[in-house]
Amino acid sequence: MTNMQSLPDGLLGDDELHWLARRADGGFGLIETCAAYIGLDGKAWAGELGVDRDDDLPGLTRLAERIRRGGGLALTQIFHGGVRADPKLTGEPTWSASTWQEDGPDFAVPRAGTVADIERAIEQFAAAAERSQRAGFDGVELHGAHGYLLSQFLSTTMNPRTDGWGGDLVGRARLIREATRAVRKRCGARFVVGVRLSLEDFGNAKGMDLDDNLQVASWLAEDGADFIHASLWDASRMSRKRPEEHAVTLLRAAVPREVAVIACGSIWTRADADAVMARGADMIALGRSAIVNPDWPRDSAKPDFAPKRAPVTKAELYERAVSPLFAGYLTRWKNFVSE
Repeated sequence: MTNMQSLPDGLLGDDELHWLARRADGGFGLIETCAAYIGLDGKAWAGELGVDRDDDLPGLTRLAERIRRGGGLALTQIFHGGVRADPKLTGEPTWSASTWQEDGPDFAVPRAGTVADIERAIEQFAAAAERSQRAGFDGVELHGAHGYLLSQFLSTTMNPRTDGWGGDLVGRARLIREATRAVRKRCGARFVVGVRLSLEDFGNAKGMDLDDNLQVASWLAEDGADFIHASLWDASRMSRKRPEEHAVTLLRAAVPREVAVIACGSIWTRADADAVMARGADMIALGRSAIVNPDWPRDSAKPDFAPKRAPVTKAELYERAVSPLFAGYLTRWKNFVSE
Protein backbone atom coordinates (compact mmCIF):
# COMPACT_ATOMS: atom_id res chain seq x y z
CA MET A 1 0.00 0.00 0.00
CA THR A 2 1.17 3.49 -0.82
CA ASN A 3 1.79 4.97 2.63
CA MET A 4 4.37 7.79 2.26
CA GLN A 5 6.07 6.77 5.52
CA SER A 6 9.69 6.47 4.37
CA LEU A 7 12.33 9.19 4.25
CA PRO A 8 12.61 11.87 1.56
CA ASP A 9 15.63 10.15 0.00
CA GLY A 10 13.84 6.79 -0.25
CA LEU A 11 15.51 5.16 2.73
CA LEU A 12 13.32 3.12 5.06
CA GLY A 13 11.44 5.12 7.68
CA ASP A 14 10.62 3.74 11.11
CA ASP A 15 6.91 4.42 10.54
CA GLU A 16 6.92 2.23 7.44
CA LEU A 17 8.76 -0.51 9.32
CA HIS A 18 6.24 -0.44 12.17
CA TRP A 19 3.27 -0.44 9.78
CA LEU A 20 4.44 -3.58 7.98
CA ALA A 21 5.74 -5.31 11.12
CA ARG A 22 2.32 -4.96 12.75
CA ARG A 23 0.72 -6.87 9.86
CA ALA A 24 3.38 -9.58 10.05
CA ASP A 25 2.68 -9.91 13.77
CA GLY A 26 -1.02 -10.09 12.95
CA GLY A 27 -0.59 -13.35 11.07
CA PHE A 28 -0.41 -12.30 7.43
CA GLY A 29 1.50 -14.98 5.56
CA LEU A 30 3.03 -12.72 2.93
CA ILE A 31 3.85 -9.06 3.45
CA GLU A 32 4.62 -6.79 0.50
CA THR A 33 6.18 -3.38 0.67
CA CYS A 34 4.58 -0.42 -1.01
CA ALA A 35 5.49 0.14 -4.65
CA ALA A 36 9.23 0.78 -4.29
CA TYR A 37 10.90 2.73 -7.06
CA ILE A 38 13.68 1.15 -9.11
CA GLY A 39 15.08 4.45 -10.42
CA LEU A 40 14.74 8.08 -9.43
CA ASP A 41 12.93 8.94 -12.67
CA GLY A 42 10.25 6.43 -11.66
CA LYS A 43 9.54 7.83 -8.18
CA ALA A 44 5.89 8.83 -7.95
CA TRP A 45 5.28 10.31 -4.49
CA ALA A 46 6.98 11.73 -1.45
CA GLY A 47 7.92 9.26 1.26
CA GLU A 48 8.14 6.37 -1.20
CA LEU A 49 10.48 3.51 -0.39
CA GLY A 50 13.46 3.19 -2.72
CA VAL A 51 15.16 0.03 -3.93
CA ASP A 52 17.25 1.82 -6.53
CA ARG A 53 20.72 1.88 -4.97
CA ASP A 54 22.88 0.06 -2.46
CA ASP A 55 22.40 2.84 0.11
CA ASP A 56 18.91 1.33 0.56
CA LEU A 57 20.32 -2.01 1.72
CA PRO A 58 20.60 -1.42 5.49
CA GLY A 59 16.97 -0.37 5.77
CA LEU A 60 15.75 -3.08 3.42
CA THR A 61 17.67 -5.69 5.40
CA ARG A 62 16.15 -4.43 8.63
CA LEU A 63 12.67 -4.54 7.11
CA ALA A 64 13.01 -8.04 5.67
CA GLU A 65 14.35 -9.40 8.94
CA ARG A 66 11.53 -7.85 10.95
CA ILE A 67 8.79 -9.12 8.65
CA ARG A 68 10.21 -12.64 8.70
CA ARG A 69 10.57 -12.50 12.47
CA GLY A 70 6.82 -11.85 12.57
CA GLY A 71 6.26 -15.08 10.66
CA GLY A 72 5.53 -13.86 7.14
CA LEU A 73 7.31 -14.07 3.83
CA ALA A 74 8.73 -10.70 2.78
CA LEU A 75 8.36 -9.39 -0.77
CA THR A 76 9.38 -6.09 -2.32
CA GLN A 77 6.95 -4.62 -4.82
CA ILE A 78 9.19 -3.07 -7.47
CA PHE A 79 7.91 -0.46 -9.85
CA HIS A 80 8.56 2.49 -12.14
CA GLY A 81 5.93 5.21 -12.33
CA GLY A 82 6.53 6.19 -15.95
CA VAL A 83 4.09 9.00 -16.69
CA ARG A 84 2.87 8.72 -13.06
CA ALA A 85 6.29 9.73 -11.73
CA ASP A 86 6.53 13.23 -10.28
CA PRO A 87 9.15 15.45 -11.97
CA LYS A 88 8.64 18.17 -9.35
CA LEU A 89 9.70 15.65 -6.72
CA THR A 90 12.59 14.03 -8.56
CA GLY A 91 13.89 16.73 -10.88
CA GLU A 92 13.81 14.10 -13.64
CA PRO A 93 11.60 14.40 -16.76
CA THR A 94 8.91 11.75 -17.12
CA TRP A 95 8.96 9.24 -19.92
CA SER A 96 6.59 6.54 -21.08
CA ALA A 97 5.73 4.42 -24.09
CA SER A 98 4.66 7.55 -25.96
CA THR A 99 3.80 11.23 -25.48
CA TRP A 100 0.28 10.25 -24.44
CA GLN A 101 -1.32 12.83 -22.19
CA GLU A 102 -4.43 13.48 -20.15
CA ASP A 103 -6.30 16.57 -19.01
CA GLY A 104 -5.20 17.94 -15.68
CA PRO A 105 -3.39 21.04 -14.44
CA ASP A 106 -0.57 19.06 -12.84
CA PHE A 107 -0.06 16.53 -15.62
CA ALA A 108 3.48 16.51 -17.01
CA VAL A 109 3.52 15.41 -20.64
CA PRO A 110 6.05 12.59 -20.96
CA ARG A 111 8.62 12.12 -23.65
CA ALA A 112 8.54 8.88 -25.58
CA GLY A 113 11.12 6.59 -24.04
CA THR A 114 14.11 5.62 -26.13
CA VAL A 115 15.34 2.07 -26.49
CA ALA A 116 18.13 3.05 -24.08
CA ASP A 117 15.50 4.16 -21.52
CA ILE A 118 13.69 0.84 -21.88
CA GLU A 119 16.84 -1.24 -21.58
CA ARG A 120 17.92 0.78 -18.54
CA ALA A 121 14.54 0.14 -16.87
CA ILE A 122 14.87 -3.60 -17.48
CA GLU A 123 18.28 -3.57 -15.84
CA GLN A 124 16.89 -1.49 -12.96
CA PHE A 125 14.13 -4.05 -12.34
CA ALA A 126 16.73 -6.82 -12.26
CA ALA A 127 19.07 -4.83 -10.00
CA ALA A 128 16.23 -3.93 -7.62
CA ALA A 129 15.26 -7.59 -7.35
CA GLU A 130 18.86 -8.62 -6.71
CA ARG A 131 19.15 -5.88 -4.08
CA SER A 132 16.00 -7.20 -2.41
CA GLN A 133 17.43 -10.70 -2.44
CA ARG A 134 20.68 -9.48 -0.87
CA ALA A 135 18.63 -7.75 1.84
CA GLY A 136 16.95 -11.02 2.76
CA PHE A 137 13.60 -10.67 1.04
CA ASP A 138 11.97 -13.87 -0.17
CA GLY A 139 10.92 -12.40 -3.51
CA VAL A 140 9.57 -9.50 -5.52
CA GLU A 141 6.39 -8.51 -7.28
CA LEU A 142 6.73 -6.48 -10.47
CA HIS A 143 3.96 -3.88 -10.44
CA GLY A 144 2.41 -4.15 -13.89
CA ALA A 145 -0.95 -2.70 -12.85
CA HIS A 146 -2.60 0.65 -12.06
CA GLY A 147 -1.26 2.60 -15.02
CA TYR A 148 2.41 2.58 -14.03
CA LEU A 149 5.21 2.10 -16.57
CA LEU A 150 4.75 -1.63 -17.26
CA SER A 151 0.99 -1.08 -17.56
CA GLN A 152 1.55 1.91 -19.84
CA PHE A 153 3.48 -0.26 -22.25
CA LEU A 154 0.72 -2.91 -22.14
CA SER A 155 -1.94 -0.31 -22.91
CA THR A 156 -3.66 -0.23 -26.28
CA THR A 157 -4.24 3.52 -25.89
CA MET A 158 -0.88 4.58 -24.44
CA ASN A 159 1.49 2.50 -26.56
CA PRO A 160 1.26 2.97 -30.35
CA ARG A 161 5.00 2.33 -30.88
CA THR A 162 6.16 0.63 -34.07
CA ASP A 163 9.74 -0.22 -33.04
CA GLY A 164 9.08 -3.66 -31.56
CA TRP A 165 8.18 -2.26 -28.11
CA GLY A 166 4.54 -1.55 -28.88
CA GLY A 167 1.72 -1.76 -31.36
CA ASP A 168 0.52 -5.36 -31.29
CA LEU A 169 0.25 -7.41 -28.10
CA VAL A 170 3.64 -9.05 -28.61
CA GLY A 171 5.27 -5.63 -28.76
CA ARG A 172 3.25 -4.11 -25.92
CA ALA A 173 4.05 -7.07 -23.65
CA ARG A 174 7.75 -7.06 -24.49
CA LEU A 175 8.84 -4.74 -21.65
CA ILE A 176 7.02 -6.58 -18.86
CA ARG A 177 8.17 -9.93 -20.23
CA GLU A 178 11.81 -8.93 -20.59
CA ALA A 179 11.80 -7.34 -17.12
CA THR A 180 10.35 -10.54 -15.64
CA ARG A 181 12.90 -12.70 -17.44
CA ALA A 182 15.73 -10.43 -16.32
CA VAL A 183 14.61 -10.64 -12.69
CA ARG A 184 14.31 -14.41 -12.84
CA LYS A 185 17.71 -14.80 -14.47
CA ARG A 186 19.40 -12.47 -11.98
CA CYS A 187 17.88 -14.00 -8.83
CA GLY A 188 17.61 -17.70 -9.60
CA ALA A 189 14.91 -20.32 -9.27
CA ARG A 190 14.46 -20.24 -5.49
CA PHE A 191 13.58 -16.54 -5.35
CA VAL A 192 9.85 -15.77 -5.63
CA VAL A 193 8.96 -13.67 -8.69
CA GLY A 194 5.42 -12.50 -9.31
CA VAL A 195 3.63 -9.89 -11.41
CA ARG A 196 0.63 -7.73 -10.60
CA LEU A 197 -1.74 -6.98 -13.48
CA SER A 198 -4.81 -4.85 -14.07
CA LEU A 199 -6.82 -7.23 -16.23
CA GLU A 200 -9.35 -4.60 -17.33
CA ASP A 201 -9.65 -0.82 -17.40
CA PHE A 202 -9.98 0.91 -14.06
CA GLY A 203 -8.70 4.27 -12.86
CA ASN A 204 -5.27 5.00 -14.30
CA ALA A 205 -5.04 1.57 -15.93
CA LYS A 206 -6.28 2.53 -19.38
CA GLY A 207 -6.36 0.47 -22.55
CA MET A 208 -6.51 -2.86 -20.71
CA ASP A 209 -8.23 -5.73 -22.54
CA LEU A 210 -9.20 -8.84 -20.58
CA ASP A 211 -8.25 -11.38 -23.23
CA ASP A 212 -4.98 -9.61 -24.01
CA ASN A 213 -3.98 -9.68 -20.36
CA LEU A 214 -4.95 -13.31 -19.92
CA GLN A 215 -2.52 -14.03 -22.76
CA VAL A 216 0.10 -11.84 -21.09
CA ALA A 217 -0.38 -13.79 -17.86
CA SER A 218 0.19 -17.04 -19.75
CA TRP A 219 3.37 -15.65 -21.29
CA LEU A 220 4.62 -14.43 -17.92
CA ALA A 221 4.17 -17.95 -16.56
CA GLU A 222 6.43 -19.17 -19.37
CA ASP A 223 8.90 -16.43 -18.46
CA GLY A 224 9.28 -17.69 -14.91
CA ALA A 225 6.57 -15.96 -12.86
CA ASP A 226 5.61 -17.89 -9.73
CA PHE A 227 2.34 -15.98 -9.31
CA ILE A 228 0.04 -13.55 -11.07
CA HIS A 229 -1.71 -11.02 -8.86
CA ALA A 230 -5.00 -9.78 -10.31
CA SER A 231 -5.85 -6.27 -9.10
CA LEU A 232 -9.64 -6.26 -9.36
CA TRP A 233 -10.75 -3.39 -7.06
CA ASP A 234 -13.97 -5.33 -6.37
CA ALA A 235 -13.40 -9.08 -6.44
CA SER A 236 -17.13 -9.79 -6.08
CA ARG A 237 -17.93 -8.45 -9.54
CA MET A 238 -17.93 -10.41 -12.77
CA SER A 239 -15.67 -9.23 -15.58
CA ARG A 240 -16.80 -6.29 -17.65
CA LYS A 241 -15.96 -7.84 -21.01
CA ARG A 242 -17.62 -11.16 -20.17
CA PRO A 243 -20.32 -10.43 -17.57
CA GLU A 244 -21.17 -14.11 -17.29
CA GLU A 245 -17.61 -15.04 -16.29
CA HIS A 246 -15.28 -14.03 -13.47
CA ALA A 247 -11.76 -12.74 -14.11
CA VAL A 248 -10.24 -14.98 -11.41
CA THR A 249 -11.71 -18.13 -12.98
CA LEU A 250 -10.45 -17.05 -16.40
CA LEU A 251 -7.00 -16.27 -15.04
CA ARG A 252 -6.80 -19.60 -13.23
CA ALA A 253 -7.53 -21.35 -16.53
CA ALA A 254 -4.95 -19.23 -18.38
CA VAL A 255 -1.90 -20.15 -16.30
CA PRO A 256 -0.44 -23.53 -15.28
CA ARG A 257 -1.51 -25.05 -11.99
CA GLU A 258 1.92 -24.50 -10.45
CA VAL A 259 1.61 -20.74 -10.98
CA ALA A 260 -0.36 -19.23 -8.10
CA VAL A 261 -3.24 -16.83 -8.65
CA ILE A 262 -3.64 -13.99 -6.14
CA ALA A 263 -6.71 -11.75 -6.19
CA CYS A 264 -7.60 -8.59 -4.33
CA GLY A 265 -10.38 -6.04 -4.27
CA SER A 266 -12.83 -5.11 -1.51
CA ILE A 267 -12.31 -8.31 0.47
CA TRP A 268 -13.40 -7.65 4.05
CA THR A 269 -15.00 -10.78 5.49
CA ARG A 270 -14.06 -14.43 5.59
CA ALA A 271 -17.02 -15.07 3.29
CA ASP A 272 -15.61 -12.56 0.78
CA ALA A 273 -12.28 -14.38 0.86
CA ASP A 274 -13.84 -17.83 0.54
CA ALA A 275 -15.88 -16.70 -2.48
CA VAL A 276 -12.76 -15.52 -4.31
CA MET A 277 -10.92 -18.72 -3.45
CA ALA A 278 -13.86 -20.73 -4.75
CA ARG A 279 -13.50 -19.00 -8.10
CA GLY A 280 -9.93 -20.24 -8.41
CA ALA A 281 -7.65 -17.94 -6.42
CA ASP A 282 -4.88 -19.63 -4.44
CA MET A 283 -4.42 -16.60 -2.20
CA ILE A 284 -6.23 -13.37 -1.43
CA ALA A 285 -4.58 -10.01 -0.84
CA LEU A 286 -5.92 -7.39 1.53
CA GLY A 287 -5.30 -3.66 1.42
CA ARG A 288 -7.89 -1.40 3.02
CA SER A 289 -9.26 -4.13 5.24
CA ALA A 290 -5.71 -4.86 6.44
CA ILE A 291 -5.25 -1.23 7.40
CA VAL A 292 -8.12 -1.36 9.88
CA ASN A 293 -7.83 -5.08 10.74
CA PRO A 294 -4.13 -5.81 11.36
CA ASP A 295 -5.03 -9.20 12.90
CA TRP A 296 -7.37 -10.21 10.08
CA PRO A 297 -5.78 -13.64 9.39
CA ARG A 298 -6.11 -14.78 12.99
CA ASP A 299 -9.43 -13.09 13.68
CA SER A 300 -11.07 -14.41 10.50
CA ALA A 301 -10.77 -17.96 11.84
CA LYS A 302 -13.14 -17.11 14.69
CA PRO A 303 -16.81 -18.03 14.17
CA ASP A 304 -18.02 -14.60 15.28
CA PHE A 305 -15.51 -12.62 13.21
CA ALA A 306 -16.90 -9.25 12.14
CA PRO A 307 -14.19 -7.03 10.65
CA LYS A 308 -13.86 -3.41 11.53
CA ARG A 309 -14.90 -1.30 8.55
CA ALA A 310 -14.29 2.23 7.43
CA PRO A 311 -14.83 4.97 8.33
CA VAL A 312 -12.36 4.96 11.18
CA THR A 313 -10.94 7.78 13.24
CA LYS A 314 -7.34 8.88 13.14
CA ALA A 315 -6.99 7.67 16.73
CA GLU A 316 -8.11 4.21 15.65
CA LEU A 317 -5.56 4.27 12.84
CA TYR A 318 -2.78 5.25 15.22
CA GLU A 319 -3.69 2.22 17.36
CA ARG A 320 -3.12 0.08 14.26
CA ALA A 321 0.44 1.32 13.62
CA VAL A 322 -0.63 3.89 11.04
CA SER A 323 1.43 7.06 11.43
CA PRO A 324 -0.07 10.56 11.38
CA LEU A 325 1.47 11.07 7.93
CA PHE A 326 -0.17 7.92 6.53
CA ALA A 327 -3.44 8.78 8.25
CA GLY A 328 -3.35 12.18 6.59
CA TYR A 329 -2.94 10.52 3.21
CA LEU A 330 -5.86 8.22 3.95
CA THR A 331 -8.15 11.23 4.45
CA ARG A 332 -8.05 11.57 0.64
CA TRP A 333 -9.94 8.29 0.36
CA LYS A 334 -13.66 8.80 0.25
CA ASN A 335 -15.39 7.86 3.51
CA PHE A 336 -12.33 6.12 4.93
CA VAL A 337 -11.34 8.45 7.76
CA SER A 338 -13.75 10.26 10.04
CA GLU A 339 -12.41 13.25 11.95
